[in-house]
Amino acid sequence: MIGVFDSGFGGLVVLREFLRVLPQYDYLYLGDNARIPYGTRSDRVVLRFTRQAVDYLFHQGCQLIILACHTASAKALRTIQQSYLPEHYPERRVLGVLIPTVEEALAGSPRKRIGVIATEGTVSSRSFELELHKLDPEVQVFQQACPLLVPLIEEGEQDWEGTDMILRRYLASLQQAEVDTLILGCTHYSILKDRVAAIMGNGIRLICSGQVTAAKLVDYLQRHPEIETRLSRGQGRRYLTTDLTPRFQHLASLFMGHPLNSEMVEL
Repeated sequence: MIGVFDSGFGGLVVLREFLRVLPQYDYLYLGDNARIPYGTRSDRVVLRFTRQAVDYLFHQGCQLIILACHTASAKALRTIQQSYLPEHYPERRVLGVLIPTVEEALAGSPRKRIGVIATEGTVSSRSFELELHKLDPEVQVFQQACPLLVPLIEEGEQDWEGTDMILRRYLASLQQAEVDTLILGCTHYSILKDRVAAIMGNGIRLICSGQVTAAKLVDYLQRHPEIETRLSRGQGRRYLTTDLTPRFQHLASLFMGHPLNSEMVEL
């Protein structure tokens, strides 16, 4: 199977894009809703939580795991790839949403002025900034932490009348910086994409990790037949969560666009 991990619901947006372009494979989704949010936690804790999730998904039979969580991709992915996999799972792979998103943002930024909205943890890690500068040292990066957005979305309040006011406050500095490209650096934020676009105005390119990562996954599997040939093709879909509540069922359906049957698990 292909495993998809997120700290909560947002990774379902990424999975939805995978199902659109690669529907033939079996997928196992895991959301750590009992411990969300990851964005305010330390690097050490995010690494521990992410490693637990990776272990669980590998034990369920996943050969390839996508970290759909930007915070996990920023704080844990490199350590898992460089240290944990070679020792424990040398034949399996873990990928993230950070690098594909950065590559796509740079490819379409005419003035090399890129904005990032993300959780406090992702912004403080400077992961987007560092990766963008690795690819292009001349790019200018403007970041804005948005600590209220994930709780707002998790509570199902994305249509609340105060949402635009909060967004305007967060986006003001990026408008003043005259960015030409804006990375929505948390999977949850795709729910607010239309609102963000309306506030930022015409001519600002928005980058959401779901579509970008799906396209990159297609390319990755074409370039790595040693992984692709080990993936099962029964079009199976399972949805796991560490905290199963009516709110989870409602929000999971919102993110996926249809009702889900979810199972609760312990990591």
